[in-house]
Amino acid sequence: MSSLRHSFTNIDGSHLEGGGQILRNGVSLSSLLDKPIAIDKIRFNRKPPGLKNQHRTGLQLAAQISSGTLIGAKNSSSSIEYTPGRISLPGHFTADCVTAGSVTLLLQVALPLLLFSPHSVEDADGQTVGPAPSTLRLLGGTNAGLAPQTDYTAHVFFPFFQKHFLPSSVSLDLKRRGYYPKGGGEVLVSVYPLLQGEKLRPISLLNKGKIKGIRGIAHYAKLPSHIGRDMKYGAECALEEAGYQIHHDTQPEDGEGVLVDILDDRESNDIAIAGGSGIVLWTELGGGGIIGGSAVGRKGLNAKGVGAEAAKELLRGLERGGCVDEWLQDQIVNCGKGELELHTRYECCHLPRTERPLTEWTTIYRTAIWLAEQMSDAKFVVGVDEVGNTILRCTGIGYTASAANPSWAA
Repeated sequence: MSSLRHSFTNIDGSHLEGGGQILRNGVSLSSLLDKPIAIDKIRFNRKPPGLKNQHRTGLQLAAQISSGTLIGAKNSSSSIEYTPGRISLPGHFTADCVTAGSVTLLLQVALPLLLFSPHSVEDADGQTVGPAPSTLRLLGGTNAGLAPQTDYTAHVFFPFFQKHFLPSSVSLDLKRRGYYPKGGGEVLVSVYPLLQGEKLRPISLLNKGKIKGIRGIAHYAKLPSHIGRDMKYGAECALEEAGYQIHHDTQPEDGEGVLVDILDDRESNDIAIAGGSGIVLWTELGGGGIIGGSAVGRKGLNAKGVGAEAAKELLRGLERGGCVDEWLQDQIVNCGKGELELHTRYECCHLPRTERPLTEWTTIYRTAIWLAEQMSDAKFVVGVDEVGNTILRCTGIGYTASAANPSWAA
């Protein structure tokens, strides 16, 4: 490691959640803010500790996009040093987890870097034509546990992001499924950067509002046709057991019941290396939020159970009274600290009720907040409103690429 560690922002990789999130968010913030970063005790309490393929690939992707210098990024390494360089967009980048590591976690590293172009794009006559998109080709696992499924990103995170932060900026094209444990998936992502001097819009979500209906996709490949039907049936049964009156045609105007529309999507055999299945559910809320739930098919759990698992995750998000679910909550805090939120003034994400104390997810977003405040002047305040709901407020730094990183100026 370098002997000039005093020039780095030193981060304890074992702090709070102490997982890969610190790596992903850390290198994104480092690249955007032009602050070299040194992370020690990486995944210190994990078994085994240190970098795995997926983490190493994410670090290398950030270095590729920002022309950065990365030291120590080897499997099992417990320390890395990262010095960002110049981000030149648009660009076309590829990252391969090799294993079934999650491609959506790679996207969390890359998205903030691709949103900010340091200069305008000109045509052959030297006329400014506006920003051009960058593309990501991500290889690995598209549907696995402990990470958002690609379908969740496409139907929950991206729609929420485009509705509240930046319209028509990102798109996702699933080329090949990578079900766990085989992996082998391929996703193409297109990202348009912000215009020069543009900031991500502020967001305020304080009221949940009514459910607009529940939608979903039960997808499967190289498996019998009853798999999709059973996942759909299992999800609907779980919703009915929770007291929801299901309608399949229209949302009832009298407020009794809810429209449920789950697509049974049997995909072509050539879309996946190995057979697999999964289901994603989501509901838009009248107050502007989105709640999602998902599950992946696996040994020991029948298709009906997979559908029920996704529905129960959706129900947990609804019952907690917030405007977003746990996965989205984590990524919004990421927006606040590294990619989106610290570029604007974020006034509130409605989080789980205080009677549900520190969960693993609470620790995850506390870690994101801690890291953002270590790396920048963003300020977060977590409080409780008059009815006991937890409210997160963040005052960001008004980030723009050219203003915050003079070395990127064209």
